[in-house]
Amino acid sequence: MNFKGKTVIVTGSTRGIGNEIAVRFASLGANVMLSGTSDSVYAAVDVLKEKGYSVAGYCGDVSLPAVAQSLIDKTVETFGSLDILVNNAGVTCDKLLIRMEEEDWDRVINVNLKSAYLCTKAAVRIMMKKRSGSIINITSVVGLMGNAGQANYAASKAGLIGFTKSVAREFAARGITCNAVAPGFIETRMTDSLSAEIKESYLKSIPLGRYGTPSEVADLVVFLASDSARYITGQVINIDGGLYM
Repeated sequence: MNFKGKTVIVTGSTRGIGNEIAVRFASLGANVMLSGTSDSVYAAVDVLKEKGYSVAGYCGDVSLPAVAQSLIDKTVETFGSLDILVNNAGVTCDKLLIRMEEEDWDRVINVNLKSAYLCTKAAVRIMMKKRSGSIINITSVVGLMGNAGQANYAASKAGLIGFTKSVAREFAARGITCNAVAPGFIETRMTDSLSAEIKESYLKSIPLGRYGTPSEVADLVVFLASDSARYITGQVINIDGGLYM
């Protein structure tokens, strides 16, 4: 796949799945705007620039309207346009519902769901003029199956699924596709911190018998953003080793 001349935004791209997606697009020739909420985004950009990739960074909380709009504006100012938006920014604040504070609920909904709404609303204004574009939302199998202790996270990811389908319907006539990717258990720093007993328990629920990798998620995302997937829209594609069927 070749994304030379294409411009991509990946929110939440300083580490983990988001960073892997950003690196993959950059390695395939795209101009990539990385975003995060701390200066670590600039360190991530420096690493990619050393490899000769066309990248830039933006630091800010994209769950705030002015910041989300500024991210889109800065991307167009830097690279001249916008072709692909990957809404990956996300946080967890896991607690049983009876112990969950309102602040826990609001933070997860705002970062995981509201940021996608704000960035997409700003991005489609650019894409509509071009009559082309691809939006990919990173949801989760938890948004499909639920999970004890993650009512806020599951609600945010389920919301992304409904949002994806609505956006796909609204903008299909303008040549814009919108799809969602739903990872299961993926090898990240979060899974590295789990105990051996918990890992073993999780693995028993995965038919393929292993965790997925950020690279495998990136494979799916770049496919959905490519011309090979131009007739795919409004879909939720699980990448979970068969965890949820």
